Amino acid sequence: MRTRKSGRWHTVYSIISTVIEEIAIAALLLWILPAFGVNVPPWVVAAVLACFAVYSYIMYRVGHPTVLYGGVTGAESIVGSKGTAETITQDEAYVRVQGELWKAYYPDGKLKAGDEVIVTSIDGLSLTVRKAS
Repeated sequence: MRTRKSGRWHTVYSIISTVIEEIAIAALLLWILPAFGVNVPPWVVAAVLACFAVYSYIMYRVGHPTVLYGGVTGAESIVGSKGTAETITQDEAYVRVQGELWKAYYPDGKLKAGDEVIVTSIDGLSLTVRKAS
């Protein structure tokens, strides 16, 4: 079974890769381009490196929460979850479970809008629910 690592490795990797990329950009601008007759002023080198550093920081801030996010599992993980009945007909209802609206069947008993329900099983895109006690 795969365990979730802490986000520390992502931070270390981000710092190391940004430093290596900054060195590569500086080498390109200061040594490789002048070998082909393209001279880049020092202020342009500094601006490019600063812009890349800001870009790397923004991408780190955007990507880091995804590293910490737990795995997403299948629809079967919804079994046992609580929800709220929204729309009720004679033998089926629409219930909101984990923020999503599902078609649901409630074979045992009366159910009315606003009742709290518990998911007992899932079949395709339909849930079977019972009223929470």
